[in-house]
Amino acid sequence: MNTLYVGIDVSSKSNVVYLMLPNGDKHSNFSVANSHEGSTQLVKRIHSALTSHSLDTVLIGLKATSVYGDNLVYFLREDATLAPFNRKIHVLNPKQVKKFHDTYNDLPKNDYVDSFVISDCLRFGRINKEVYLGDYHYKALQNLTRARFFDVQNLVKEKQRFMNVLFKKYSTMTQEKVFSDTFSTTALAVYDEFESAEALANMDLHELTDFIMKKGKNRFPDPDAVAKAIQKAARSSYRLPKTVNDSVNQVISISITSMKALESQIKEFDKAIKAQMELLPNVLISIPGIGPVYSAGIMAEIGDINRFNRQAALAKYAGLAWKQHQSGGFEAEVTRLIPSGNRFLRYYLCEAAFSLVRCDKKYSDFYHLKYKEVNRCQHKRALALTARKFVRLVFRLLKDNRLYCPTK
Repeated sequence: MNTLYVGIDVSSKSNVVYLMLPNGDKHSNFSVANSHEGSTQLVKRIHSALTSHSLDTVLIGLKATSVYGDNLVYFLREDATLAPFNRKIHVLNPKQVKKFHDTYNDLPKNDYVDSFVISDCLRFGRINKEVYLGDYHYKALQNLTRARFFDVQNLVKEKQRFMNVLFKKYSTMTQEKVFSDTFSTTALAVYDEFESAEALANMDLHELTDFIMKKGKNRFPDPDAVAKAIQKAARSSYRLPKTVNDSVNQVISISITSMKALESQIKEFDKAIKAQMELLPNVLISIPGIGPVYSAGIMAEIGDINRFNRQAALAKYAGLAWKQHQSGGFEAEVTRLIPSGNRFLRYYLCEAAFSLVRCDKKYSDFYHLKYKEVNRCQHKRALALTARKFVRLVFRLLKDNRLYCPTK
């Protein structure tokens, strides 16, 4: 095959390129700006190399580097200059490139060497399938679902930090389940609007009950009991020096504002995702508990299901596969999940699987069976195994393009 191998080491400002001929010889090694103009120069030099050596195929590889290579991939795909040639674009895992680099003795580490390693990796051929660039609706959806993922992660971290600070002000209230929802509107009002645990403990019980009823919009079945539980927790909490207490109040107030802002952003993302999903066929929404957001997160990362010939390949892509440790007649029974895989797809599969556990008896029984099998990491293990089971269902529904029919 008459192939030109193009290795590109991407950075925020520039792209270092290595053009390798079919026999492994160097054609050229140069740097261009990571911009529209620089990419235009890159394509011209690739075209010149192809025509001057009468080559008909070009394999382009670049190392995954955050978002810095996305625009280049779009440009290389859409530019008509390379359309007459058999063009394939691969985005390589940095770990794969590093391990290939390590096979060369005493090879230095710099951008020019990295571009050579990428092109040589392409020439050896042990690479993944070319990058998926099918329907751009999936990429648009992916931008939304990934942004939502990061907002959810930030919200979780903010809540963890909030609970640490809240312990300083109301130590006992964080230890006992005073509110059914620790982050409800009423609970946040109690944390924020009272000066200290002492002030809350000394407040008139009827006034506190009225406060609870007002903030809870009369939804508490027994507000008087809730008020008594709050005062009991406040009385047994530590007392802080005033200077420290004032700073804690400031942190709590700012943290509550941050959490509300993140929750508002997540709701906006949910609306945008639902609107985007109307442009795509969605059979996953027929599964109980799997709404448009979870199904969008899964479909955005999978793209065209025909990229995967088996459900095991999809599971491995999501990182829901286990390492094998075998030697001679020994094979380990307990192994860890592989460290690689698409973390966004894994997150949405796990969230969707746990939602299905609450709505489908078959999956609920499976989750609780796996939960009881061990004494350590029960939830994480059971959830990972349930998500792995869920992958089979997702693969089959998308592959056959049919709705979910629960077995009786």
